[in-house]
Amino acid sequence: EVQLVESGGGLVQAGGSLRLSCAASGFSFADYAIGWFRQAPGKQREGISYISSSDGGPYYVDSVKGRFTVSSDNAKNTVYLQMNSLKPDDTAVYYCAAGKKVQLVFSRYEYEYWGQGTQVTVSS
Repeated sequence: EVQLVESGGGLVQAGGSLRLSCAASGFSFADYAIGWFRQAPGKQREGISYISSSDGGPYYVDSVKGRFTVSSDNAKNTVYLQMNSLKPDDTAVYYCAAGKKVQLVFSRYEYEYWGQGTQVTVSS
């Protein structure tokens, strides 16, 4: 059974940092790409980062480029999202997702499996 579990969210002041983790089980990172998405209240879920061991990356959406860094620890089957210089606009539920044949890396429809999400709240 494929399972993704996010952790590491919380409340942080603007300018602060958080590191999110996405622990995967039931599949190998060699076979799947991992995307990070977020969804703010009243907004659509947006892709923000992508990493794959087989076809490149990482990639970032412009709004987080230079502030967020995605990495993976294949031995732990875990992907991390280091978020620095956080802004109130980063407040959202953050999700990781796994996809086997991802072409549009920031499209939610390319990913088959999703975690439950973790809340990130950035106060001003």
